Amino acid sequence: MVSVLAVSDETIESLWSSQVRALDVDLILGAGDLPFDYLEYLIDALDAPCVFVPGNHDADLSGYSAGRVGWMRAGLPSAWPGPCGAVNADGRIVRIAGLRIAGLGGSIRYNDGPNQWTERQQRRRARNLALTSAWHARRSGASGIDVLLTHSPPRGVGDQEDPPHRGFECFETLAGRLQARVMIHGHVHPYGRAAEDRTLGATTVINTVGFTLMELAPGADPTIVRRRHGT
Repeated sequence: MVSVLAVSDETIESLWSSQVRALDVDLILGAGDLPFDYLEYLIDALDAPCVFVPGNHDADLSGYSAGRVGWMRAGLPSAWPGPCGAVNADGRIVRIAGLRIAGLGGSIRYNDGPNQWTERQQRRRARNLALTSAWHARRSGASGIDVLLTHSPPRGVGDQEDPPHRGFECFETLAGRLQARVMIHGHVHPYGRAAEDRTLGATTVINTVGFTLMELAPGADPTIVRRRHGT
């Protein structure tokens, strides 16, 4: 079993303190819209790897690549504005702590801010991610994704009707094509209420605004061992 701390959108006082060291965590998942130094603190305090996707209030992290002499953008040396030591899974599939994790960050486009996509744009990104997953499956012989990590929820599955918080319709097709066992997202604040876990076909959908502690076994359904939202 892999012990996972999933965080998103709201910083938690007890996690941004020495109290967090009491947690026994194998992996940190960030679903966006958190201060990058918060993620860096969790990485250092828990001595655990972190995989994240950017939210609509995060900096634009597109176009950066890690070279032998540091970060590059557009072929030129550039300072990485993201969290040091974390893996940006936006549009990628990564394998960390024994789990296969696919990521798509951002929200529906509602103004000119970064990390916002129209439904058509996100559908194209989702299609490319599904093709990447199929390529990995052909090479490894293993199909299915343990975690689909997104910032926004699927349309009609835990989203809201106001323009900034509408989910993406393409996520339903994506979760099915990836055979995702669990989908973890943020973006929609429950404001002190416990967010209800939902299902999307065979995928368990978890709103992790605040934080969620869970245990995941590769290739198996998730077991949520503790949940808390807010401070």
